Amino acid sequence: MTEEISRESMEFDVVIVGAGPAGLSAAIRLKQLDADLNVVVLEKGSEVGAHILSGAVLDTVGLDALIPDWKERGAPITTEVVEDNFFLLGPAGKLRIPNFPMPPLMDNHGNYIVSMGNVCRWMAEQAEALGVEIFPGMAASQLVYGDAGEVKGVIAGEFGREADGSMGANYEPGMELLGKYVFLSEGVRGSLAKEVMARYDLSKGHCPQKFGLGMKEIWEIDPAKHRLGTVTHTMGWPLGSNAGGGSFIYHLENNQVYVGFVVHLNYENPHLYPYMEFQRFKHHPMVADLLKGGKRVAYGARAISEGGWQSIPKMVFPGGALLGCSAGLVNVPRIKGNHNAMLSGKAAAEAAFEAIKTGRQGDELTAYEDDVRSGPIAADLKKVRNVKPLWSKYGLVASLMGGGIDMWTNSLFGLSLFGTLKHGKSDAAATGLAKDFAPITYPKPDGVLSFDRLTNVAFSFTNHEESQPAHLTLRDASVPIAVNLPKYAEPAQRYCPAGVYEVVVEDGKDPRFVINFQNCVHCKTCDIKDPSQNIVWKTPQGGDGPNYPNM
Repeated sequence: MTEEISRESMEFDVVIVGAGPAGLSAAIRLKQLDADLNVVVLEKGSEVGAHILSGAVLDTVGLDALIPDWKERGAPITTEVVEDNFFLLGPAGKLRIPNFPMPPLMDNHGNYIVSMGNVCRWMAEQAEALGVEIFPGMAASQLVYGDAGEVKGVIAGEFGREADGSMGANYEPGMELLGKYVFLSEGVRGSLAKEVMARYDLSKGHCPQKFGLGMKEIWEIDPAKHRLGTVTHTMGWPLGSNAGGGSFIYHLENNQVYVGFVVHLNYENPHLYPYMEFQRFKHHPMVADLLKGGKRVAYGARAISEGGWQSIPKMVFPGGALLGCSAGLVNVPRIKGNHNAMLSGKAAAEAAFEAIKTGRQGDELTAYEDDVRSGPIAADLKKVRNVKPLWSKYGLVASLMGGGIDMWTNSLFGLSLFGTLKHGKSDAAATGLAKDFAPITYPKPDGVLSFDRLTNVAFSFTNHEESQPAHLTLRDASVPIAVNLPKYAEPAQRYCPAGVYEVVVEDGKDPRFVINFQNCVHCKTCDIKDPSQNIVWKTPQGGDGPNYPNM
């Protein structure tokens, strides 16, 4: 937009974008250090937790460091893991992988099965009690730059643009929220984080980030089959050699289970349909027996950062820092990132506090970068840094064997037989040509255990104001039909877990590429996996998107 817009501004010490575990941890720690600091948290979801989706088995090390008395304060963290299972699946059978050969870091005993949405809601209460201002339904849509090129704030709360981008009758320009430092904790592939990474070349010298697509359903099951505190992970079928990935099944309270499925997005076969792989998984006898007689009550999806240690970009830039999944701090073998997100928020807050105390602002918080690369986050991620590249290059068996040995040597001796393996090309570039791969036939969902995408999207409670500009845009509108369809069978039709993208063919007419942005659950897969890198995800107006309950 080129029109001049007059906006009011508000000044804070620290502006935080995203009320996830990283952003809320930063806010809490800042106020713990100095109650007089002015701290604001902006959340694009309709409420805190509305856009939070995670497995999740929580390692409480981050929360222990931030709020040691979280139990006494009534944190919604009560279901301790009592059983930890790993299975390798075939089409009709399973092979139990014993726990004893696995390094201790893979043990989930002492961790908790949680709803991270509810944990974040509770953390927001703790933050507000300390005086943090939290504004839900306020999407930070633009960065504000200072005269020296530093990030000095964000524009948030813009509403009322028409579909063509013009200002409607009820247009609200939003506000400039300015800070001495701006923390971006938007989660995976956030639009502002993506902008600063490009502007300041933060990925220079680091491997490209790698991603997975995580899909999750909440089921209420037969109480006779429910085993509170049981954690199960699987690998193998149905993905086989088509893609890396696996599943999780977590038994939480109220006879509910989290059923999730992760597909690594570096798969080559453009005919692969991750969502249908998830639905097919539920028909495995082990899973079908568990879910029989139950009902699905919620669905959601999001991308997961999987690059690990090698892919962490430079985390600081003039005026701000990347926190949590915006930087990619997930431990892939453990399927955990929330603990590192909290630790990163705490570390960033401490660095900002020291800087502000000495009169600094708008510079790089190098102390934060040093903490991440030498402290507990580094200790966690360095041990597992070769598991993902081994899996990507040599497959599941090599990852289990070689990755297991590598984690043991790192844990025992602090060294790796492999050194530090590099990741290959980006997930988008990994996509192969359609002509080189056979199409995959998927069984039709039965409506009992498996469901079509649009039916499931209704259980994400997603809503977007339809009159606003689409937040999913194309750099070149001709590419989907002219390039992606003949070369890659237009994989957007399949990799999107919400049915946003369609190729519509009408009698006597050329095919059309249709974007149903109202269905979007903000997973960012399209921005990541599109082989032409032609799809751009930007935040819609605040409050729109999924409204996840208990995810």
